[in-house]
Amino acid sequence: MEFEKLIRERYSCRKLKDTPIEKEKLERILEAGIAAPTGCNYQPYKLWVLTGEENCRVMSELTKYTFGAGTFIVVGADPSKAWTRKYDGLNISTIDASIVATHLMLGIHDAGLGSTWVGSFNAPEMKKHYPEMQDYELIAIFPVGEIEEEARPAKLHYERKGISEMVRFDLMPTGDEI
Repeated sequence: MEFEKLIRERYSCRKLKDTPIEKEKLERILEAGIAAPTGCNYQPYKLWVLTGEENCRVMSELTKYTFGAGTFIVVGADPSKAWTRKYDGLNISTIDASIVATHLMLGIHDAGLGSTWVGSFNAPEMKKHYPEMQDYELIAIFPVGEIEEEARPAKLHYERKGISEMVRFDLMPTGDEI
């Protein structure tokens, strides 16, 4: 799909089918995530694909935002493996994982499927259910599925502020030495 069309058409889909995702589509989506750039290419993240009745049950306990999906991709960041900015100590693991998550989100849409970035979930409980996630900052859950026919973008989806409001050009330094 052409990039401009992809970014304009993708929306947070909140009505999904729980049918299994074809292996080839799922692999394409995961490859889109893995292709994301990370600081110094350290790749401080992990992706978990959860399917099946028991995982769906657990997901519905951890978040009310499952939207009928039968497949979930969880994105986690590992701060111990990330680049850290020397000037202020900013660890960019969650930024890197968010870039990966954005690639996943676009890959899901490009594969003809629907999803939404779910940030409202009980991460401590998730780590209890899935001990492998214990050392990670859990960034997002993506419920993934075929889009239900009646699914539509949210009312405010297409409302965006313009460049004049969101971007500042030619900002000048104060003259103080750095």
